[in-house]
Amino acid sequence: MKITHVDEDHWFKDHPSGSLHFQHLLKGEPGSPDNFMYVLAKQQADWSMPRHRHNFDQIRLPLVGENTTYGRGLVLKEGQIGYFPEGLSYGPQESPMNDMQPGEPLGLTLQFGGSSGYGFMSIEQRRQAIRELTATGGQFDGPFYIGPDGKRQWGLTTIWQHVFGESLKYPRPRYGSPIVADPKRFNWLPVKGAETGVEHKFLGAFSERRVWVELLRLPAGTTWSSTDSEARRITTVLVGNGECDREQISYLSTIQADAGEPLNLTAGPEPLELFLIGMPPIMLPETESDQYDLEEFPEEDREPSGQQADRGQAPT
Repeated sequence: MKITHVDEDHWFKDHPSGSLHFQHLLKGEPGSPDNFMYVLAKQQADWSMPRHRHNFDQIRLPLVGENTTYGRGLVLKEGQIGYFPEGLSYGPQESPMNDMQPGEPLGLTLQFGGSSGYGFMSIEQRRQAIRELTATGGQFDGPFYIGPDGKRQWGLTTIWQHVFGESLKYPRPRYGSPIVADPKRFNWLPVKGAETGVEHKFLGAFSERRVWVELLRLPAGTTWSSTDSEARRITTVLVGNGECDREQISYLSTIQADAGEPLNLTAGPEPLELFLIGMPPIMLPETESDQYDLEEFPEEDREPSGQQADRGQAPT
């Protein structure tokens, strides 16, 4: 069991745009297909990113602000939850501040190894690779890396090859677009076996891994205990305060309960609402799927040639 709280003295500027600061809430085991990184992000200035894709899954929840567009008409509004499948292109991302002050736009993002089994590179591996690549004469220009020979490449591709010594594989996406759930349109339903009044909104489960997302609500003074024999669960407080295993929890306190570990929650004098992501282990087939690409963009998803040429090699 791990419980973390927001620490205003530990924000990291790890995003290529330089305009997002991250609070690293939880992380997994480097080298494992199940590795993950769960962050709270605050926006300090306008930023943008070209259309790109990743070899891992993402779940996003904007807590304050709905000013980020993800391309092709997609906007993730405040309070909505988005699932971005591994291998799926999205963007260009545009995120103007509009009328908000620096630090006001706030959101949660979970990045994690998907069903392909290609895993997720840890932030420590990424930071070390950046230091080593710049020490040998290269430089990073936003999301791009410019090598000592002048070659311009999407930065994450370079970092992956440096860390693992092999080409980055992009699983062909299992879904045709990001999936957005609007919790306001889901019903609160009783949680089976729980005390009267404990409710949840089940928002969906994704891919053969069956990663699921739900919201939980405990009435004031209510205790709820549960155990999952298979899945890791990550739970974040969105409303109210209370206790977890006798430790005080409040807004944005985050709990990691691994498979078999009991999750014991008690609401305080007000109802307690929580954001929960369940992460069953990855099961790999005996033979690796041939449904992947080595190039950064499949032909059908490339931008018009003029736009592509303006920014160098297609991003990931």
